[in-house]
Amino acid sequence: MKNVFEFAEAFFQQTNVDEKLAITHRAWQMFIDKELLFDTNRPVMPIAQVTFPDKPELLAPRQMPRRKLTTPDGVAAFFHAIAHVEFVAIYLAWDILYRFRDMPEQFYQDWLRVADEEAQHFALIRTHLRVMRLDYGDLPAHSGLWDHAKDTADDLPGRLAMVPRCMEARGLDVTPALIEKFRGLGDDASVAILTRILTDEVGHVELGSYWFKFVCRQRGFEVEAKYRELIDQYYVGGKPKGPFNRELRKIAGFSDAEIDWLEC
Repeated sequence: MKNVFEFAEAFFQQTNVDEKLAITHRAWQMFIDKELLFDTNRPVMPIAQVTFPDKPELLAPRQMPRRKLTTPDGVAAFFHAIAHVEFVAIYLAWDILYRFRDMPEQFYQDWLRVADEEAQHFALIRTHLRVMRLDYGDLPAHSGLWDHAKDTADDLPGRLAMVPRCMEARGLDVTPALIEKFRGLGDDASVAILTRILTDEVGHVELGSYWFKFVCRQRGFEVEAKYRELIDQYYVGGKPKGPFNRELRKIAGFSDAEIDWLEC
């Protein structure tokens, strides 16, 4: 394989978790080595043909068991949930790269880097889980994350608004408090992993903001108005609930007006 879109299809058609990670890292290394092609003249596979591993069992959010971080089982379940978020995040990065053509080459390079970083996050958490004698797939996981990709399969502004600038941006709001929680528990390993993820996720949301603004201006949309319109259109329940981390969101490309609207 030489073309980044061939790698994307191989990732989507592979059901083995380790092979998916290997495909992602191999594509990124080929880009680093200047051996990767970005030939967009390749048919786009329907999103319905994207495959997932047999495990974990996927449940609706309301069916997910609730566990507290005050118990070892609760900590393990928390990191299993985070592993699933990061695993689906690899899919989301590959899919935005793969599904939307006629963009500058930098767009594809940026989301390939995100896919590789999300794969690194997943591997870090999986190693952490194994220390707790658990592996990815041993517990059920949230079924709703991929729905955002399916809902916006034909809508690039919608994808950028809903994935990096909504779902991933929630990590900027909640992860700092989780880091402090684990720091208070004396769990340095968990603190290190969550800090690494938060640092990278600020950059991922910032990329989402950059490309959202690029596409809006390219298509003649007013950026802040379009963001409000798309969140109203795609977010079930109106809009995300706070509190919102204004400092990190501004670093990641949100305007004060956008955050004010989310908070009102």
